[in-house]
This record gives sequence, structure tokens and C-alpha cells, in this order.
Amino acid sequence: MRQFRRLLSIAPNSDETVYLVADNSGRNGSAWCEADLESAVEIVIQDLLAGEYRKPIRIVAFNPAERWSEDVSEDIAREIRRRCNLQLSDVPSHLQEFVDRYSPQDMQQFSLHLV
Repeated sequence: MRQFRRLLSIAPNSDETVYLVADNSGRNGSAWCEADLESAVEIVIQDLLAGEYRKPIRIVAFNPAERWSEDVSEDIAREIRRRCNLQLSDVPSHLQEFVDRYSPQDMQQFSLHLV
């Protein structure tokens, strides 16, 4: 009887949510970059704001143990816009296209500067 070696999966078989960021690398094309395994959505947002990804295209969350996946691009884009509005700052240029694509237009709010 032939034995097969068990190969490690890129997706862990634990009950943790994994975030994948599709990033546009320019002429080299697009690639899915995995965020840290145990990172929360907060770490993904911080990495995006810090410029860890050149031009994000889409963000997907999945949990292999619970057997679900979800495109969370809209939620993250909305949160980035909200944080920038609270800080009275512009969305970073490397995130502008991503935020414009996924943040609903009717949810955009102009920041008012108090005089």
C-alpha cells in the first residue's frame, strides 16, 4: 500500500480568522499577501495605513475551521475613511483608489474644520 505524506496547508486548521490582501505590484502583477495569522482586523488596517501594501485591490477574511470566507474590502475601506476623517487628514495616496472603490459614496462625509 502506498503511503502519502501529509503536506502542510497554507491555511491553518485552527479556529482563527486569516486576512489576505490582494496587492497590485505594478508591472509584476497582483499577489495575495497574507497578514499575520493571529492578527486582528486592527493590525490589517494599521498595516494598510502604514504603507505595508503598495496598492491594495481587495481584502478577504476566511476561517477554515468554521468554513467561511468574506470580502471585507468595503468594511475596511469605510473604517480607513472614518479614521482619516476623525484625524482631519486625507486618505493616504496609496490607499485613495482602494477607499474610493469600496467606501460607499453616500457614506462619505466631509470633515468640517472649526474656526
